[in-house]
Amino acid sequence: MKKKVCHITSAHRRYDVRIFMKQCKSLAKNGYDVTLIVNDNKENEEIDGVKIISTKFEPRNRIDRFINARRKLLEKAIDVDADIYQLHDPDLLPIGNKLIRLGKKVIFDSHEDIPQQIKDKYWIPKLIRNIVSKAYEIYEQRSLKKYDGLISVTPHVVDRLKKINKNTVMITNYPIVDENEEIVRNPEKAICFAGGIGKQWNHDIILKAIENIDDIKYILAGKGSEEYFNKLKALKSWSKVEYKGVIPHSEVKNIYSRSIAGMALNYSTQAKDIGTLGNTKLFEFMEAKLPVICSNYLLWKEIIDKYECGIYVDPNNVDEIRNAIEFIINNPEKAQKMGENGRQAVLNEFNWDTQEKVLIELYERLSI
Repeated sequence: MKKKVCHITSAHRRYDVRIFMKQCKSLAKNGYDVTLIVNDNKENEEIDGVKIISTKFEPRNRIDRFINARRKLLEKAIDVDADIYQLHDPDLLPIGNKLIRLGKKVIFDSHEDIPQQIKDKYWIPKLIRNIVSKAYEIYEQRSLKKYDGLISVTPHVVDRLKKINKNTVMITNYPIVDENEEIVRNPEKAICFAGGIGKQWNHDIILKAIENIDDIKYILAGKGSEEYFNKLKALKSWSKVEYKGVIPHSEVKNIYSRSIAGMALNYSTQAKDIGTLGNTKLFEFMEAKLPVICSNYLLWKEIIDKYECGIYVDPNNVDEIRNAIEFIINNPEKAQKMGENGRQAVLNEFNWDTQEKVLIELYERLSI
C-alpha cells in the first residue's frame, strides 16, 4: 500500500519549482501518494500524480497568513490523514507540532537560514528584528528537535540544524536537467539576468560597471519594486538595458542563448562570505552553457575554481565587475570553454537527480 505524503506551504505558489516540480513530483514518481496543500483561490487538481488542494483562501497580509490561513491549512492537513507531512514555511511550525501530537511523522524543509533572514526583513521594525530573530530561533529549536526529519539547502544551515536534530539532510536547488537537450548559443554583446529585480542582485552596481563599455546590452527579465526600478532608470546606463518584463521559462532560455555571460552578483548579509547552494541562478547559467560572473562567495568560488566555468568578483566592486565583463568580451574562445565546462558540471554533479536520491532515502527511512 502506498505511503501517503502531504506537503504544505502557506507562502509559495502551487507550481513552485522546489516544492511541486522537484520534491512532490519526485515522490509521486517513486510510488508515494502525494498531496500538496496551498493557499490560493484556484480549483483542486491532479498533475503527474500530485493532488493539489487549495484552502480557497488568499491571505490579505502576513497577519492574515499567520493566523487565519494556518487554521485552514491545518484543517486540510488533518483531512488528508497522511503518514508523513513536509512543511515549507516557518509559520507552519505550530501545525507540525500539532500533527506530531496526533501521531504523524513530520519533516521541516528550511529553504533559508531563517533566524538570519529575519534580520533582513524590511517589514519588521529595525529596532526589534534581533529580538524577533532570537525568539524564532528559540521556538525553532524547541519544535524541530521533536520532528522526524529536517531538510535544508546549503551546508552551513544543515550544520546548524544538525545540532538540533541529527536526522538532517541537505537537498539543494540544483536544476532539473535534460541531458539530451540541444543548447543553442547565438551570443550578442550582451550580459543577462532573469529573476528578482532587487537590491540583493546588485543590478545598480552592474549598470555602473557597463557605463563605459561600448555597445553592451544588459538583458533583464523579472519583476521588482517600483522604487528599485526608479533607482535603476535614473542611472546613465539604463539606456543599455533591454527589459523584457515577466516572461515564461521558454523565453528565458532565449535570453541566455543571446548572452555572453550570466550575472549572479548576489549580496546577502545572511549568506555573509560563505554563500549558499540554495540559490539556483549560478546553476541555471551553467546549465545553459553561459559563462558566469558571480559573487566571490566561498561556496561559489570553489565551483568556479574546480570547473573553470566563470569569473568571481566582489559584487560591490564596479571595477572588478567591468574587468570581468571585458575579459569575456575579449576572450570569446575562453568564454565558450567556460560555458561548456559549466554545462558538463551540471550534467555530472549539480542536477536534481542527485538530490532526488537524498529525498527518497529520507522518506524510505521514515516509512519503515
